[in-house]
Amino acid sequence: MADGTSKPGSQGKASLVTHGGRDPFSAHGFVNTPVYRGSTVLYPTLEKLKANDQKYSYGRNTNPTTDALCEAIRLLEGGAYTVLATSGLHAVTTAILAFVEAGDEILMTDSVYFPTRRFCEQVLRRMGVNTIYYDPLIGGGIADLITDKTRFVFTESPGSQTFEMQDIPAIVAAAKARDLWVLMDNTWATPIYFDALGHGVDVSIQAATKYIVGHADAMLGAITTNDRAAPLLKRASIALGNAAGSEETFLGLRGLRTLEVRLTRHQASGIEIAEWLKGRPEVSEVIHPALPGTPGHDIWKRDFTGASGLFSIVLKPVSQQALGAMLDDLKYFGMGFSWGGYESLIVPFECAKTRTATTWKREGPALRLHIGLEDVADLKADLAEGFERMNSVD
Repeated sequence: MADGTSKPGSQGKASLVTHGGRDPFSAHGFVNTPVYRGSTVLYPTLEKLKANDQKYSYGRNTNPTTDALCEAIRLLEGGAYTVLATSGLHAVTTAILAFVEAGDEILMTDSVYFPTRRFCEQVLRRMGVNTIYYDPLIGGGIADLITDKTRFVFTESPGSQTFEMQDIPAIVAAAKARDLWVLMDNTWATPIYFDALGHGVDVSIQAATKYIVGHADAMLGAITTNDRAAPLLKRASIALGNAAGSEETFLGLRGLRTLEVRLTRHQASGIEIAEWLKGRPEVSEVIHPALPGTPGHDIWKRDFTGASGLFSIVLKPVSQQALGAMLDDLKYFGMGFSWGGYESLIVPFECAKTRTATTWKREGPALRLHIGLEDVADLKADLAEGFERMNSVD
């Protein structure tokens, strides 16, 4: 975990991800923070043990490796306090539990990552916490849903799978007028492309598994708060026993150092592929906030400084057999969950059954694409061959 009040100031994001949290001369000059493994930390004297008078006391709490990543992310977020979690979902659930009490209501965007919804329905409900789902496009209208029981507003922009852009400043203004907390899953943009705390959000959450790790080889989450939210997160994190693994943390540190460079490539390739897909006769809709003419583009252009490599498309109606012919033999696009790694991914999705405040209705199948670091020409050729196979069946 990392506490602090320093802000990024004039440092650029690329400099922050390169140097944040590093102190080579505390590790004999080695550039990378070593991997500290262990549970027991020894005290030199009884007096120090009784006073708990040293920086590190027990492996579950923190160690130099986890401190390094927490500090780097805190600086990148411009926050006051950062803790790690064992996954993105663990980060979400820890952040939520830091603020709720029995009898509370929370306002949750209807386009939220499904495992977050499942946590609300299967865990929070049993705790006596009621979740009210709202239209992600509600903006300042969220004020009409706030009651005396409302504890916080949870946002995710763009929305999971369907990429609705939320008007975060308007939601923040409505929430702060009633002294509510605002939490945000900021995994898609990362702090590189959206300054959540700078836009008034109290808690910024990232599935560090995605772009921070960046290599599809570790599970990790991160939570960063402003000053006023820090005490609540600190209390919950300690009580819940958050303890991100040292190996995973090291992989997060390694990935963080190239985050800005990789995102630049993900963004450029993603936009190029999305524009190419708009011209394909098999595609009825491309859902990418950075594309002009896409719903939510104006909000993206106003509030965000870039886009990542994740977006969705809707195909014109085809049979499952034809869809399988397209997807099964792709060479560069793997079918698998998660995203944010160097490799391109593609998965079909159907979210109509999980929405309660809004409806999702499209005639054709929907696909979520993550554009990796491959040559764009190869990715286009791979998709083009897939469309040919699909067309040959239908």
